[in-house]
Amino acid sequence: MLKSVVRVVGAAVRICSATTSTARALPLSCPTLCAPSSATTRPFTRSLWMLNSKGASSDYRPKLFSAKALNPLVSCGCGGLHTEGDKAFGAFLSDEIKEEATIQKSKTLPKMSGGWELEMNGTEAKLSRNVAGEKITVTFNVNNSIPPNFEEEAADQGRQKSAAPEEEEDIVSTPNFVVEVTKQAAKHSLVFDCHFPEDEMSHGEGEEESDIFAIREVSFQPEGDTDWKETSYTLSTDSLDWALYDHLMDFLADRGIDNTFADELMELSTAAEHQEYIKFLEDLQGFVKCN
Repeated sequence: MLKSVVRVVGAAVRICSATTSTARALPLSCPTLCAPSSATTRPFTRSLWMLNSKGASSDYRPKLFSAKALNPLVSCGCGGLHTEGDKAFGAFLSDEIKEEATIQKSKTLPKMSGGWELEMNGTEAKLSRNVAGEKITVTFNVNNSIPPNFEEEAADQGRQKSAAPEEEEDIVSTPNFVVEVTKQAAKHSLVFDCHFPEDEMSHGEGEEESDIFAIREVSFQPEGDTDWKETSYTLSTDSLDWALYDHLMDFLADRGIDNTFADELMELSTAAEHQEYIKFLEDLQGFVKCN
Protein backbone atom coordinates (compact mmCIF):
# COMPACT_ATOMS: atom_id res chain seq x y z
CA MET A 1 0.00 0.00 0.00
CA LEU A 2 2.80 2.36 0.93
CA LYS A 3 4.64 1.56 -2.29
CA SER A 4 1.57 2.38 -4.32
CA VAL A 5 1.24 5.77 -2.68
CA VAL A 6 4.91 6.50 -3.38
CA ARG A 7 4.45 5.59 -7.07
CA VAL A 8 1.42 7.87 -7.36
CA VAL A 9 3.19 10.80 -5.69
CA GLY A 10 6.34 10.28 -7.88
CA ALA A 11 4.29 10.21 -11.05
CA ALA A 12 2.50 13.39 -10.06
CA VAL A 13 5.82 15.13 -9.39
CA ARG A 14 7.18 14.06 -12.81
CA ILE A 15 4.09 15.26 -14.65
CA CYS A 16 4.23 18.63 -12.90
CA SER A 17 7.94 18.98 -13.63
CA ALA A 18 7.48 18.14 -17.30
CA THR A 19 4.65 20.65 -17.64
CA THR A 20 6.73 23.41 -16.09
CA SER A 21 9.72 22.62 -18.33
CA THR A 22 7.56 22.64 -21.43
CA ALA A 23 5.99 25.94 -20.52
CA ARG A 24 9.36 27.54 -20.04
CA ALA A 25 10.86 26.18 -23.27
CA LEU A 26 7.97 27.11 -25.51
CA PRO A 27 8.72 30.87 -25.79
CA LEU A 28 12.37 30.16 -26.71
CA SER A 29 11.65 27.51 -29.31
CA CYS A 30 8.57 29.21 -30.90
CA PRO A 31 9.11 32.96 -30.77
CA THR A 32 6.51 33.63 -33.41
CA LEU A 33 3.80 32.38 -31.12
CA CYS A 34 4.70 34.78 -28.29
CA ALA A 35 2.74 37.91 -27.49
CA PRO A 36 3.96 41.19 -28.99
CA SER A 37 4.95 42.44 -25.56
CA SER A 38 7.13 39.43 -24.87
CA ALA A 39 10.79 40.24 -24.30
CA THR A 40 11.82 37.21 -26.34
CA THR A 41 10.10 38.39 -29.59
CA ARG A 42 12.60 38.70 -32.51
CA PRO A 43 12.00 41.84 -34.60
CA PHE A 44 11.40 41.58 -38.39
CA THR A 45 14.43 42.10 -40.65
CA ARG A 46 14.51 45.77 -41.71
CA SER A 47 14.12 46.61 -45.39
CA LEU A 48 16.61 48.76 -47.32
CA TRP A 49 14.17 51.67 -47.11
CA MET A 50 13.96 51.33 -43.32
CA LEU A 51 17.73 51.32 -43.04
CA ASN A 52 18.02 54.55 -45.02
CA SER A 53 14.94 56.44 -43.78
CA LYS A 54 14.50 58.73 -40.85
CA GLY A 55 11.31 56.99 -39.82
CA ALA A 56 8.19 55.47 -41.24
CA SER A 57 6.27 58.73 -40.90
CA SER A 58 9.00 60.80 -42.60
CA ASP A 59 8.70 62.03 -46.20
CA TYR A 60 12.37 61.25 -46.74
CA ARG A 61 13.29 58.69 -49.36
CA PRO A 62 16.75 57.18 -49.84
CA LYS A 63 18.90 58.36 -52.74
CA LEU A 64 19.05 54.86 -54.17
CA PHE A 65 15.42 55.10 -55.23
CA SER A 66 15.49 58.76 -56.17
CA ALA A 67 14.38 59.56 -59.73
CA LYS A 68 16.94 62.33 -59.79
CA ALA A 69 19.74 59.83 -59.38
CA LEU A 70 18.47 57.56 -62.16
CA ASN A 71 17.62 60.05 -64.93
CA PRO A 72 19.00 63.48 -65.79
CA LEU A 73 16.69 66.43 -65.96
CA VAL A 74 14.92 66.45 -69.33
CA SER A 75 12.69 68.99 -71.01
CA CYS A 76 10.37 66.42 -72.56
CA GLY A 77 9.14 62.92 -72.03
CA CYS A 78 11.59 61.17 -74.35
CA GLY A 79 13.98 60.28 -71.54
CA GLY A 80 16.99 61.45 -73.56
CA LEU A 81 19.78 63.78 -72.58
CA HIS A 82 19.33 67.47 -73.42
CA THR A 83 22.22 69.88 -73.09
CA GLU A 84 22.96 73.47 -73.98
CA GLY A 85 24.99 72.12 -76.89
CA ASP A 86 21.91 70.29 -78.16
CA LYS A 87 19.91 73.51 -77.95
CA ALA A 88 22.52 75.39 -79.99
CA PHE A 89 22.72 72.48 -82.43
CA GLY A 90 18.95 72.53 -82.95
CA ALA A 91 18.97 76.29 -83.57
CA PHE A 92 21.75 75.90 -86.15
CA LEU A 93 19.86 73.13 -87.94
CA SER A 94 16.72 75.28 -88.04
CA ASP A 95 18.62 78.07 -89.80
CA GLU A 96 20.31 75.59 -92.14
CA ILE A 97 16.98 74.07 -93.17
CA LYS A 98 15.50 77.50 -93.92
CA GLU A 99 18.53 78.45 -96.00
CA GLU A 100 18.45 75.22 -98.01
CA ALA A 101 14.72 75.61 -98.60
CA THR A 102 15.25 79.08 -100.09
CA ILE A 103 17.79 77.83 -102.64
CA GLN A 104 15.78 74.73 -103.54
CA LYS A 105 14.64 75.20 -107.12
CA SER A 106 11.60 72.95 -106.92
CA LYS A 107 10.05 70.49 -104.48
CA THR A 108 9.19 68.16 -107.36
CA LEU A 109 11.74 66.18 -109.31
CA PRO A 110 12.33 67.15 -112.96
CA LYS A 111 11.07 64.80 -115.64
CA MET A 112 13.32 63.05 -118.11
CA SER A 113 12.63 63.44 -121.82
CA GLY A 114 12.41 60.40 -124.05
CA GLY A 115 9.64 58.54 -122.26
CA TRP A 116 11.65 57.42 -119.24
CA GLU A 117 9.66 56.24 -116.24
CA LEU A 118 11.11 57.10 -112.83
CA GLU A 119 10.95 55.02 -109.66
CA MET A 120 12.48 56.31 -106.41
CA ASN A 121 13.38 54.11 -103.45
CA GLY A 122 15.01 56.37 -100.89
CA THR A 123 18.30 57.52 -102.38
CA GLU A 124 18.14 55.02 -105.26
CA ALA A 125 16.57 55.95 -108.59
CA LYS A 126 15.55 53.70 -111.46
CA LEU A 127 14.75 54.88 -114.99
CA SER A 128 13.21 52.50 -117.50
CA ARG A 129 11.86 52.51 -121.03
CA ASN A 130 11.04 50.03 -123.80
CA VAL A 131 12.40 50.43 -127.31
CA ALA A 132 11.42 47.99 -130.09
CA GLY A 133 11.26 44.93 -127.87
CA GLU A 134 14.25 45.91 -125.75
CA LYS A 135 14.04 47.02 -122.13
CA ILE A 136 16.55 49.63 -121.01
CA THR A 137 16.96 50.42 -117.33
CA VAL A 138 19.26 52.95 -115.71
CA THR A 139 19.90 52.88 -111.97
CA PHE A 140 21.88 55.24 -109.79
CA ASN A 141 22.22 56.30 -106.16
CA VAL A 142 22.55 59.90 -105.01
CA ASN A 143 24.69 58.97 -102.00
CA ASN A 144 28.28 60.19 -102.37
CA SER A 145 27.39 61.77 -105.72
CA ILE A 146 28.81 65.23 -104.95
CA PRO A 147 32.40 65.53 -106.26
CA PRO A 148 34.80 65.43 -103.29
CA ASN A 149 36.87 68.37 -104.57
CA PHE A 150 33.90 70.75 -104.63
CA GLU A 151 34.64 72.16 -101.18
CA GLU A 152 38.31 72.70 -102.07
CA GLU A 153 37.37 74.56 -105.26
CA ALA A 154 34.86 76.68 -103.34
CA ALA A 155 37.55 77.56 -100.78
CA ASP A 156 40.00 78.53 -103.53
CA GLN A 157 37.39 80.73 -105.19
CA GLY A 158 36.71 82.38 -101.83
CA ARG A 159 40.37 83.26 -101.41
CA GLN A 160 40.58 84.62 -104.95
CA LYS A 161 37.47 86.80 -104.75
CA SER A 162 37.92 90.35 -105.94
CA ALA A 163 36.07 93.43 -104.77
CA ALA A 164 33.15 92.53 -107.03
CA PRO A 165 31.58 89.33 -105.59
CA GLU A 166 30.94 86.52 -108.05
CA GLU A 167 28.02 84.15 -108.02
CA GLU A 168 28.61 80.95 -106.11
CA GLU A 169 28.93 77.80 -108.18
CA ASP A 170 25.97 75.44 -107.95
CA ILE A 171 26.47 72.03 -106.41
CA VAL A 172 25.97 69.35 -109.07
CA SER A 173 25.39 65.67 -108.37
CA THR A 174 27.32 63.39 -110.74
CA PRO A 175 26.47 59.83 -109.73
CA ASN A 176 27.81 56.66 -111.23
CA PHE A 177 25.04 54.89 -113.12
CA VAL A 178 24.43 51.43 -114.52
CA VAL A 179 22.72 50.82 -117.87
CA GLU A 180 21.11 47.43 -118.42
CA VAL A 181 19.91 46.41 -121.90
CA THR A 182 17.69 43.33 -122.05
CA LYS A 183 16.45 41.58 -125.20
CA GLN A 184 13.38 39.37 -125.14
CA ALA A 185 15.09 36.24 -126.42
CA ALA A 186 18.33 36.65 -124.47
CA LYS A 187 19.02 35.00 -121.12
CA HIS A 188 21.50 37.64 -120.06
CA SER A 189 21.51 41.42 -120.07
CA LEU A 190 24.31 43.60 -121.41
CA VAL A 191 25.32 45.87 -118.53
CA PHE A 192 27.35 49.09 -118.71
CA ASP A 193 28.97 50.66 -115.66
CA CYS A 194 29.19 54.39 -116.43
CA HIS A 195 30.49 57.48 -114.66
CA PHE A 196 31.14 61.20 -115.15
CA PRO A 197 34.88 61.92 -115.60
CA GLU A 198 35.95 65.18 -113.98
CA ASP A 199 37.97 66.31 -116.99
CA GLU A 200 34.93 65.96 -119.28
CA MET A 201 32.50 67.97 -117.18
CA SER A 202 33.19 71.37 -118.76
CA HIS A 203 34.38 72.56 -122.15
CA GLY A 204 35.59 75.96 -123.27
CA GLU A 205 34.23 77.94 -126.17
CA GLY A 206 35.34 76.66 -129.55
CA GLU A 207 36.18 73.21 -128.22
CA GLU A 208 34.62 70.23 -129.90
CA GLU A 209 31.86 68.68 -127.83
CA SER A 210 32.79 65.31 -126.41
CA ASP A 211 30.97 62.77 -124.29
CA ILE A 212 30.36 64.02 -120.76
CA PHE A 213 30.04 60.49 -119.44
CA ALA A 214 32.21 57.44 -119.97
CA ILE A 215 31.92 53.66 -119.86
CA ARG A 216 34.04 52.08 -117.16
CA GLU A 217 33.14 48.40 -117.51
CA VAL A 218 30.92 46.15 -119.67
CA SER A 219 29.66 42.71 -118.75
CA PHE A 220 26.92 40.17 -119.36
CA GLN A 221 24.86 39.64 -116.21
CA PRO A 222 21.80 37.48 -115.42
CA GLU A 223 18.62 39.41 -116.11
CA GLY A 224 17.11 41.11 -113.08
CA ASP A 225 20.06 40.55 -110.74
CA THR A 226 20.89 43.61 -108.67
CA ASP A 227 24.36 42.42 -107.68
CA TRP A 228 27.23 42.41 -110.14
CA LYS A 229 28.49 38.82 -110.34
CA GLU A 230 32.25 38.70 -110.21
CA THR A 231 32.20 35.26 -111.89
CA SER A 232 31.04 36.84 -115.16
CA TYR A 233 33.74 38.20 -117.44
CA THR A 234 34.02 41.99 -117.15
CA LEU A 235 35.56 44.09 -119.91
CA SER A 236 37.44 47.12 -118.59
CA THR A 237 37.71 50.10 -120.93
CA ASP A 238 41.03 51.34 -119.50
CA SER A 239 43.03 49.44 -122.13
CA LEU A 240 40.28 48.99 -124.69
CA ASP A 241 40.69 49.63 -128.40
CA TRP A 242 39.16 53.02 -129.19
CA ALA A 243 37.22 51.68 -132.18
CA LEU A 244 35.45 49.13 -129.98
CA TYR A 245 34.83 51.77 -127.33
CA ASP A 246 33.24 54.12 -129.89
CA HIS A 247 30.91 51.34 -131.05
CA LEU A 248 29.83 50.73 -127.44
CA MET A 249 29.09 54.44 -126.98
CA ASP A 250 27.11 54.48 -130.25
CA PHE A 251 25.19 51.41 -129.02
CA LEU A 252 24.10 53.39 -125.96
CA ALA A 253 23.32 56.55 -127.95
CA ASP A 254 21.00 54.59 -130.26
CA ARG A 255 19.02 53.65 -127.13
CA GLY A 256 18.77 57.18 -125.78
CA ILE A 257 21.85 57.19 -123.52
CA ASP A 258 23.67 60.24 -124.86
CA ASN A 259 24.87 63.66 -123.67
CA THR A 260 21.31 64.99 -123.49
CA PHE A 261 20.32 62.08 -121.29
CA ALA A 262 23.43 62.54 -119.13
CA ASP A 263 22.68 66.25 -118.63
CA GLU A 264 19.10 65.49 -117.57
CA LEU A 265 20.29 62.69 -115.31
CA MET A 266 22.63 65.09 -113.48
CA GLU A 267 19.78 67.57 -113.08
CA LEU A 268 17.50 64.84 -111.71
CA SER A 269 20.18 63.50 -109.39
CA THR A 270 21.03 66.99 -108.11
CA ALA A 271 17.38 67.68 -107.25
CA ALA A 272 16.94 64.27 -105.61
CA GLU A 273 20.16 64.63 -103.61
CA HIS A 274 19.09 68.07 -102.38
CA GLN A 275 15.70 66.72 -101.31
CA GLU A 276 17.36 63.90 -99.38
CA TYR A 277 19.79 66.36 -97.78
CA ILE A 278 16.98 68.62 -96.53
CA LYS A 279 15.06 65.58 -95.27
CA PHE A 280 18.16 64.40 -93.42
CA LEU A 281 18.56 67.81 -91.78
CA GLU A 282 14.91 67.76 -90.69
CA ASP A 283 15.26 64.25 -89.26
CA LEU A 284 18.47 65.25 -87.51
CA GLN A 285 16.78 68.31 -86.02
CA GLY A 286 13.88 66.21 -84.80
CA PHE A 287 16.28 63.70 -83.25
CA VAL A 288 18.29 66.39 -81.45
CA LYS A 289 15.23 68.29 -80.24
CA CYS A 290 13.30 65.06 -79.65
CA ASN A 291 10.22 66.22 -81.53
